[in-house]
Amino acid sequence: MGRYHKGFLKPQWRSRLTAAAVMLAVAFIIYTLRQLFRGSWQVDPVLLRIGPLTIRWYGVMIALGVLAGYSLADRIAPWRRISTEQVFTLLVLTVPAGLIGARLAFVIQNLPYFAGHPGEILRTWQGGLSMHGAVAAALLIFAAYQRATGLSLLRVTDIAAPAALIGQAIGRWGNFFNQEVIGYPTNVPWKMYVRPENRPLDLAEYAYYHPAFLYESLWNAAAALFLLRLLHRPGARDGDGLWLYLILYSLGRFFVEFFRIGTPYWAGLTLAQLVSLLLILVGTAGFLVPRLFHGVKNAGKSG
Repeated sequence: MGRYHKGFLKPQWRSRLTAAAVMLAVAFIIYTLRQLFRGSWQVDPVLLRIGPLTIRWYGVMIALGVLAGYSLADRIAPWRRISTEQVFTLLVLTVPAGLIGARLAFVIQNLPYFAGHPGEILRTWQGGLSMHGAVAAALLIFAAYQRATGLSLLRVTDIAAPAALIGQAIGRWGNFFNQEVIGYPTNVPWKMYVRPENRPLDLAEYAYYHPAFLYESLWNAAAALFLLRLLHRPGARDGDGLWLYLILYSLGRFFVEFFRIGTPYWAGLTLAQLVSLLLILVGTAGFLVPRLFHGVKNAGKSG
């Protein structure tokens, strides 16, 4: 008995049971999602009703994304010499500003509709947030915080960028419960069933669509992992997180837009795609110009 005083099971059996539990959990999640995507199971977008209070899955997923992003940012903050207190302060300032910016940008993009339905402007629980607006609002907060405290905006964005991507990857699942951010009708194996009341009017006869939200969610998660790996390397510069975020997120958004149902704005591209192309150029310039300038400066010194 003395040999196992630290646990009832031997270490190798604990490892095997843990692996088996994880595999079962993953299998259950995949099976559940498969049934939901097929339409075999239906999910109410409202998670809970308590009297007049309504808690929707959309808000829950956004909240989980914020918490996951904050947890990651707090963990990697020492990489850029940022304290836990500063991370929390930035969270408190950025989240409400980001939500306001995201909604404002969405309203502006759909101004003709909201001009005729002003009462729906504040109904954020129905969806309708623009990530570009959220990013713009967050950068304004970071700039104001730098002015007030002296903490470099570039250092802040290095921890905020991967945190934002993780938060977006999780938050996008709110679109699943609202059955929005869908693509064109399709018959691919991972097609998603959309209830009749949520289908585009001109495509109402189709039941299955591309889960565009899923494509963006997976891309953002992969981009976050890539960014974390790169930012932790010795050669990373302050600000690389910002520039690479603009490149990676915009690149993914540009291609996902080809699957999404949208209105072409110019040259067959949607407004989101045009903005994404602009941000890719800005990010590329921000990432490369300091390195090129540093190389030219060193070459001048050596010469």
